Amino acid sequence: MDARRSLSAITRSGTQLPRRVHAGYALGSLVTGAFGTVPGLLLAPYLTDTLGVAAWLAGVLVWAPKAWDVLVNPVAGRISDRTRSRWGARRPYLLVGGLTLAVLFAAIFAAPFQSGQGAYVAFAFLLAATAYAFFQVPYVAMPAELTDSYSERTRLLTWRVAVLAIAILVSGAIAPLVVNAGGDGIPGHRWMGVFVAGLIVVGTIAVFVGTSRAPTGTVRESEPTLRAQLAVASRNRPFRLLLICFVIQAVGIAMILAGVQYFADHVLFSPDTGPTVLFACFVGPALLVMPLWSRVGARVGKARAFVLASLLFAAGAVLLVLAPVLPDALIYLIVGVLGVAYAGQQVFGLAMLPDCIAYDTARTGKRQAGVFTGLWTAGETFGLALGPGIYLLVLQAFGYVSSSSGASAAQDDTARLGVLLGFTVLPGLIVGLAVLLMRGYDLTEAKLSTAVGAAEAAAIN
Repeated sequence: MDARRSLSAITRSGTQLPRRVHAGYALGSLVTGAFGTVPGLLLAPYLTDTLGVAAWLAGVLVWAPKAWDVLVNPVAGRISDRTRSRWGARRPYLLVGGLTLAVLFAAIFAAPFQSGQGAYVAFAFLLAATAYAFFQVPYVAMPAELTDSYSERTRLLTWRVAVLAIAILVSGAIAPLVVNAGGDGIPGHRWMGVFVAGLIVVGTIAVFVGTSRAPTGTVRESEPTLRAQLAVASRNRPFRLLLICFVIQAVGIAMILAGVQYFADHVLFSPDTGPTVLFACFVGPALLVMPLWSRVGARVGKARAFVLASLLFAAGAVLLVLAPVLPDALIYLIVGVLGVAYAGQQVFGLAMLPDCIAYDTARTGKRQAGVFTGLWTAGETFGLALGPGIYLLVLQAFGYVSSSSGASAAQDDTARLGVLLGFTVLPGLIVGLAVLLMRGYDLTEAKLSTAVGAAEAAAIN
């Protein structure tokens, strides 16, 4: 009987969700946007240009704590899958994980000791990444339980990515300004940590309250062990292909994010306003084209639209290698194109994920969204952590000079070339080549509907 109820729930939400749920769920992106953006943007320069940590060591310190999430995220997903509470399976972790993350984020940039600052940052970042896992995994799992409508998931994720773009703009563009206003160096970074922690608190409370009446669902049956759940996920071919592609692309995107400050300093020669203008150009156009991407997805399908957005992103990134000879206005225009493409990547990648989860439910009769999203967020987090690490290794290879003054040191032509290539050509190639994996992705709306119909027929019989 439980299996039948679980299977019949696959099609229960054919109508649109209330706007309150759309908005409430989307506001959780203030948390994911802030934590996904600011460490990637400012943590590496903070280590190399404020604390004086060598570029290669800074790369390790940035990468290792978030790589830890590869182990933590699937566990967080399994725990939330098996949670029973009056708030549902996911929402308790949104509240506790989000508020804990806010405190730990401020601690990352607190610099309370006179020595050993690099080790302290790595430890605080490790704790923050763990708290983030217990927010992010349940949060990403929710769309598969909020609605089982193929098209409604796209609408829901369009709202989410729109707020994500705003979160990236607010946190990514304003955080460097807060650092400057706070006096640069350690004092400025302390104020910035408090500012971003405030954004995380707002997003946490908003998503917790906004989804209070949402049909988040209750997990009734799942595989008995984590190993068995991971095995089921690995046999889901659409999920496997989408995951690998998304993770590889996350590496390239994170390299660009990590390089913003360095690019502004040593290519645009605009260390104070450059990062903010770059972020405004990246996010502003993305907000305007969200309705357009929804129409593109409806016309050509989610997978094709995802590939189109990815190729546009790759082409724009490679074209930026000409930045040293281009006028600033054209550079910012190309960055705007990158933002448009990034919005499409996020909308369709995240909209295809709950389709893959629904396909698994139809095949197995078991609802275990937490495990799938645990693997997804672990992979994405790993990619987002690996990207800055690779970028910093590129800087090290090209002879980048670190500084402990709170401002970047003068760099020679070779180091500036490393800054440029790590920000443009290399991430562009990574994002573009990853698209080849999507040739085997075949989970269309028709195929999903057929799988659901077969599952319902089997349950009735």
